[in-house]
Amino acid sequence: MSDVIVVGGGVSGLTTAVVLAERGHRVRVWSREPAGDTTSAVAGALWWPYRIEPLDRVGDWSLTTLRRYEELAARPEETGVRLVDGLHGGERLSGLGPWAGELKDAVETAEGLRCRLPLIDMPVHLKWLEGRVRAAGGAVERRTVSSFAEAAAEAAAEAGTVVNCAGLGARELVPDPGMRPVRGQLVLVENPGIREWFTEADPASSETTYFFPQPGRLVLGGTAAADDWSTVPDPRTAEEIVARCARVRPEIAGARVIGHRVGLRPARDAGVRIEAGPLPGGGRLVHNYGHGGAGVTVALGCALEAARLVG
Repeated sequence: MSDVIVVGGGVSGLTTAVVLAERGHRVRVWSREPAGDTTSAVAGALWWPYRIEPLDRVGDWSLTTLRRYEELAARPEETGVRLVDGLHGGERLSGLGPWAGELKDAVETAEGLRCRLPLIDMPVHLKWLEGRVRAAGGAVERRTVSSFAEAAAEAAAEAGTVVNCAGLGARELVPDPGMRPVRGQLVLVENPGIREWFTEADPASSETTYFFPQPGRLVLGGTAAADDWSTVPDPRTAEEIVARCARVRPEIAGARVIGHRVGLRPARDAGVRIEAGPLPGGGRLVHNYGHGGAGVTVALGCALEAARLVG
């Protein structure tokens, strides 16, 4: 088996590293920041194909990942994955892709689509993934990559492969000017007793309304502002998020705010890129990036496809 350097320590990079390491590859993950500081750690994170293309491939990636999360939900304290009931406000099965026909127990109501779906506590899940990489003999290293040539030099010396899971960082590393941020702002509050998740999108604006009950907190959102690079929480936006959520569940209005988060979703104009090419000086470069707002949703499906290209 070859030596593999995975560039990027978010959910896509770590999931890809787990697949490769458990197949016997010698894997090193290079991540600019700890997993808890990545965009993935900010995610809500409800399984659902949101703001991701190409639509003809997203369904299979998503369902593959869904089945794995359903298995991991048997050990929520360890994996961070739970199956939770909730409502997609205003949603209808007919407005979704063929993948929606595979959803278990999805029921259309007057309010929208009720489902039982994986809800992932991302800090716990990312820590679990890192543990899986190490248990399979891999390593997770804090390392900033200025170019793929840098990784290629090491990978080529080891007759290996570099896997690009750099997310928004691929804009400069590839370079790929089609990569752009879609800014999401969240508010964390003490949970006033809400046990079900809720989402509702406004197709006429960049605003969404959702709340996700996570251990120790209720996550409120959100926004989807394209080409906004700011990672500083905006107080007025935070107030608007709380107000929108409180219109659905009034008890949220009085919940104590315990934190604010901003994440930049790594959207790509041409959709997810999973393909291989040569590295400078030998070796192989495999791309797996551009997952938009659904990196958690397609993590395993995309990782398996990228792993096939590693060989």
